[in-house]
Amino acid sequence: MRFIIFVLLGLQIHCTAQPYSLSNDVKRIVFLGNSITYSGKYISYIDAYFTILYPEKHFEFINLGLPSETVSGLSEPNHADGKFARPDLHERLERLLVKIKPDLVLACYGMNDGIYMPFDEDRFHKYKEGMGWLHDQILKSGASLLLITPPVFDERKGKAYSNVLDIYSDWLISCRYTSNWEVIDIHWPMKKYLEEQRLTDSLFLFADDGIHPNEIGHFIITKQILLYLGETEFANAKDIKNALSNYENGDAILNLIEKRQKIVKDAWLTFIGHKRPGLEVGLPITEANAQCVEINKQIQALLKQ
Repeated sequence: MRFIIFVLLGLQIHCTAQPYSLSNDVKRIVFLGNSITYSGKYISYIDAYFTILYPEKHFEFINLGLPSETVSGLSEPNHADGKFARPDLHERLERLLVKIKPDLVLACYGMNDGIYMPFDEDRFHKYKEGMGWLHDQILKSGASLLLITPPVFDERKGKAYSNVLDIYSDWLISCRYTSNWEVIDIHWPMKKYLEEQRLTDSLFLFADDGIHPNEIGHFIITKQILLYLGETEFANAKDIKNALSNYENGDAILNLIEKRQKIVKDAWLTFIGHKRPGLEVGLPITEANAQCVEINKQIQALLKQ
């Protein structure tokens, strides 16, 4: 079985798709997903990269990830100690598309969609059905869509669920060919990196809980997305500091972008509305925009130095 896993892993890594080209019409780019997306690190890294290398393009990267969310509509019994069921993307997607009008959406679901239980055909069907619905709704809105395989679940926290996400990822990758979907694979590169690191450091982890990746994990997600977008010079970068080290004020710009990302995320999530309790209430959009204008001035000043 382990041999088969490594063979499949090798096939996935080498079956890279042709780079996706961002058209000149793409300005507003929205990220959907669960708590891994909501944490925002990989989005801030992508934002910083494009801000530094392509300042004239003025991309707007908006994080609308929602903790606990699924696209399958499933929730485990007594989720969050019975405080609330998992939020379902079906509840907010239409409002989101009408209010924010994205040009491009990147969506990463799957980690929560098997609800941390062993593989089950009914749950798998719900995930596939939800991803198909998401694909159709985004394209119907006039936006383009890049789907992202779920991040790796550490098998040390449960081999059964690690296998579930292997299966979900393989199916989503297959949709490149069966349905002509645009799919970015982060799952198998993360799994390969995890296994390689443990050959020399048996204690290596992406996540203490097996789910939420650290900065290294978010950097690998960033790298796979940027490579899919044709940014090949990012291929040899080892981490985000290394990636930005060749650019004047790279760290300072990233810090400002992380600040801007949080303001925008909280404002838009509050404005659109959701059913996930416990999140910060964002500023009104106009106030958030005003704060971002000031941050943008600081970023532009650093870019000109």
